[in-house]
Amino acid sequence: MTTTGSTTAASTAAPAPAPAPAPGPAATARELGLAHYAARGVLEYVLARHGATFAQQIALRAAINADAPQTPDELVAQVQGSLKTDPAGIRAVLDELLAKELLVADGEHLRPTEAGRELFAAVAAETAPISARVWGGIPAEDLAAAGRVLALVTARADAELAALTA
Repeated sequence: MTTTGSTTAASTAAPAPAPAPAPGPAATARELGLAHYAARGVLEYVLARHGATFAQQIALRAAINADAPQTPDELVAQVQGSLKTDPAGIRAVLDELLAKELLVADGEHLRPTEAGRELFAAVAAETAPISARVWGGIPAEDLAAAGRVLALVTARADAELAALTA
C-alpha cells in the first residue's frame, strides 16, 4: 500500500519491465570467422561420417540445385563463387565425386546420381535438428540484422578478392 497525503491506495501498477540484456560485443572479423568455423565444424563432422568433405558437399549441392545439368566449367565457377578457391582444386573435387559415383558424366554435362542425391539428403536430414538448436530462439530482427551485415561483408570481401586477383 502506498500513502500519498491523505490518500491511501493499493499499488496496482504493472511490474517494471525486465531490463534489456546488455549489448554484446560488436561483431568483428574474428567473431564472424569463429561462428563460421563452429558451424562448419558441425557440418564437417557429419560429412566425415558419410565419407564426404566440405568441398564435395558444396559441389554436390551446386549440381543438385542447378536448374539444368551443368558442364564441369559451370560447376567450377559456381563452387569457386562459394569457396573462393583455386579452380584446379575444384576440378579435383569434381573428379572425386565422379569416382565415388555421386556425379556422373552425361555428354558434356555432369549430373548428380541417385547416390549423390541420397547422400545430400542424408546430410541435410542429420544436420537439420542441429541447425534448429543453433539458430532457434534468435529473434527475427537479430537474424535480419545479421543477414544484412553478412551480405555487406560478403560483397565487400568479394570486391577485395576481385581486386587482388585482377
